[in-house]
Amino acid sequence: MVTTATSSSESPRHNASRAREFFDPQPTPRVELPNPRETIERLALIGCEIIAGIRPVEQIGRWVTEDVYRVIAERSIVARRKRVAHAETIQSAPLIFVGLTVVTEPRDGVAEGVSLVRFGQRTRAVCVRLEGLDHRWRASALALL
Repeated sequence: MVTTATSSSESPRHNASRAREFFDPQPTPRVELPNPRETIERLALIGCEIIAGIRPVEQIGRWVTEDVYRVIAERSIVARRKRVAHAETIQSAPLIFVGLTVVTEPRDGVAEGVSLVRFGQRTRAVCVRLEGLDHRWRASALALL
């Protein structure tokens, strides 16, 4: 006969809370993550393509947090409405080039970077904050300046 020991001090609520923590995204140390420069440059390009209406917002979902996804989705909707209001059509995709990228790592498992992106006739800066979660980078902040 096998018996399992259960602690009478642990309530079911505590067990549920511990289970949620176990299944939440887990931080990953830097040594287990790929080069952040490539991820920052790719997110800068994809973010600009989404706002330009070239790429659907769903394609960035697995690389960003829920908050970042929501902001990008709202911004793409505003840009689409603006194009419709001005009767602009996307006849050909604007050329988007990622130029200089600068990356810093303020602490273990976190990388911050800025990429200069040539977007049509303008050059803009895209700032990205990456956090290592579940053995991959996820953007916890993305701003198109």
